[in-house]
Amino acid sequence: MNYLVLVRHGQSQWNLENRFTGFHDVDLTAQGEAEARKAGEMLKEAGIIFDHVFSSTQTRANRTAEIALTTAGQGELFKSMVRHPHLRERDYGDLTGLNKDETKAKYGEEQVHLWRRSYDAPPPGGECLGDVVENRVRPYYTEAIKPLVEKGENILIAAHGNSLRALLIILGVETPDTINDAEFPTGVPLVFEMEGGKVLKRYFLDGKKAA
Repeated sequence: MNYLVLVRHGQSQWNLENRFTGFHDVDLTAQGEAEARKAGEMLKEAGIIFDHVFSSTQTRANRTAEIALTTAGQGELFKSMVRHPHLRERDYGDLTGLNKDETKAKYGEEQVHLWRRSYDAPPPGGECLGDVVENRVRPYYTEAIKPLVEKGENILIAAHGNSLRALLIILGVETPDTINDAEFPTGVPLVFEMEGGKVLKRYFLDGKKAA
């Protein structure tokens, strides 16, 4: 048995400001740093030792990985961490930078909910979740990460809410119809116990219901 662990970055400045972030590069807040340290503590307590670490090219995910790994006593892995643009957050297009509540007031709550949660309805100039799955995360996972998982190595992926939700579909634990109910709290590792590339079990390290 081996482990595949997914962790969403800690709270970012634009999370705090309730803005659509997407491709925009923002740093962690003090709370986000604390969440990353907590993630590292949970990983250390779980005794999971990683062979490889992957992240997006965005600061909030990279710093979460660095803080969590350092706290877990595996800081040397940060030097060899692979950063790839395909693991970036979903592109929110014209919504990027807008306050979510103000956007609801402008476009209507139903329309904004459709843009945020529909599998195949992209916001203006942006990506839907289906785009993230098929154009980015699936091909990258299949080429770069899946062979390592199938080989029995322990993998950490520090990324974003939507790129990680895409992975849930790729791993076969969610579908386009069920993915709306899958939530990724910031800074809480989601563990997959794997065997031969197949999912045996999944759970959050804080004991809450799996995504």
